[in-house]
Amino acid sequence: MRASVKPAAAHAAPAYGRGTGVPNPIDIHVGKRIRTRRLLLGMNQETLANGLGLTFQQVQKYEGGANRVSASRLSAMAEILAVPISYFFGDLPAANAEISSEEKARREQLERPETIELIRLYYAIPDPTVRHQFLEMVKAVAQSVGQGGKHAGTK
Repeated sequence: MRASVKPAAAHAAPAYGRGTGVPNPIDIHVGKRIRTRRLLLGMNQETLANGLGLTFQQVQKYEGGANRVSASRLSAMAEILAVPISYFFGDLPAANAEISSEEKARREQLERPETIELIRLYYAIPDPTVRHQFLEMVKAVAQSVGQGGKHAGTK
């Protein structure tokens, strides 16, 4: 009589998903992209929720990756946020790809509310010359601080 042998992977518990308390990394990525686009538009969660016929709490869950976004809901979000559906999957790392700590830090910086607000306000400046002058000023301040210069909040 032969014993039935199943591969170990068949019995391995999932690392994420239903029942684990850990959201799928793709759901987290899509949620972050929803949040980033919403903030770039200066839209609050309630406005997006109203457009979708949801509560703002549901939008919070989508943005955090706690709940998956269905294809039809993602399509509606894309329409409201004025982006193609592919936008939500932009910069998605390949499965099992290792992201360096530097890349992770860069992504986290770009996802911060103040970064998104700065970008939104930058593009709200209608005059391209003024926008360019502002960019040059920011570069000068960053260079000054990078070379040991003092800035507000530094003692």
